[in-house]
Amino acid sequence: MSYGWRGIIGMISPTYRVGGLEEFVRLLPEGIGVIPLYGGAVRSGTEAELRRALEVAEEKVALLADLGADLITVDGAPPLLLQGYQAATQVVERLEAKYGKPVLATHQGQIEAFQELGIRRFAGITYFPTDLNRKFAQFFEEAGYQVAAMEGYPTAFTDAGKIPAEEIYAFAKRVFRQVGGADGIYMMGGAWHPLPIIAMLERDLGVPVVASPPAKLRAVLKRLKVKHTYHGCGRLLEMP
Repeated sequence: MSYGWRGIIGMISPTYRVGGLEEFVRLLPEGIGVIPLYGGAVRSGTEAELRRALEVAEEKVALLADLGADLITVDGAPPLLLQGYQAATQVVERLEAKYGKPVLATHQGQIEAFQELGIRRFAGITYFPTDLNRKFAQFFEEAGYQVAAMEGYPTAFTDAGKIPAEEIYAFAKRVFRQVGGADGIYMMGGAWHPLPIIAMLERDLGVPVVASPPAKLRAVLKRLKVKHTYHGCGRLLEMP
């Protein structure tokens, strides 16, 4: 049986981090192929790098379209969040029109997750500094959401992937409590590895959690029209 018989995903990562691709591929149902490309524009997480990542991503979109990907994912929320909500929407529409392929940006999958889970006000956590977090919060406010918090975990960008899941849990719970609760928790950033603690947080706090891996997976499967059942990964992936 050939690979990719249920669909081929072309993935563009803005960083050279290990872990995210492996985690995502392990969650994919049988029959879905992946062509991963690395932009590599983002190394230290500065605003200049994040803005440059969009230019690099378009070059990769063109290549993946030529290679026959059925769906192209532009990974990494920050580069498009910095554009503002309307401009980010226009970027995705332009890429789809120009290259003739459906394009999924990270923020799209996350907003779809908010909608499916009934989240209007959320407590957000990131591993970015305060000045960038303000701009990320503004994006979601432009999209019609109430941002109770967008707080950065104190770490270097290059070390974000090393944060233990139990520390992510504790940080998310602390921020959630500080703002007096919300409809949900949002974990922004592909370097987090939150899968082991998403369901636990949801049980303990009684609200849904939106994080990059499950939000992307849910959006990808929806676009490829593939159904798959997950257990223990949080409410989003357990929805029909």
